[in-house]
Amino acid sequence: MMNSANPVSGLAMALAGAAMLAACGPTKTSGNPSEAAATPAAAKVAEREKCFGVALKGHNDCKAGPGTTCAGTAKVDYQGNSWKFVDADTCVKQGGTLEAHSENTPPVAQKG
Repeated sequence: MMNSANPVSGLAMALAGAAMLAACGPTKTSGNPSEAAATPAAAKVAEREKCFGVALKGHNDCKAGPGTTCAGTAKVDYQGNSWKFVDADTCVKQGGTLEAHSENTPPVAQKG
């Protein structure tokens, strides 16, 4: 709830919330110009994808499945339901997956 006596704190809360949503939101665009990023930071996120199973313990980028909240909460290395942002089209090459999975095995990079 915004306090009318301190509108700056309300604005700060709104900006923080928007930043969190952007970090956990869609990761790739379809190339449709109407989906183009509005800011350089948003453009950088649009060129990345969520890669599951490549984050080390405590180094994931956002929610890591049930029982976790956000960044840095992965319980084990290579937790299959935690993800990190990686450059677009590189996740599978690194041995990660584009969808959550139940295994916690180290990723095996693809050759080629």
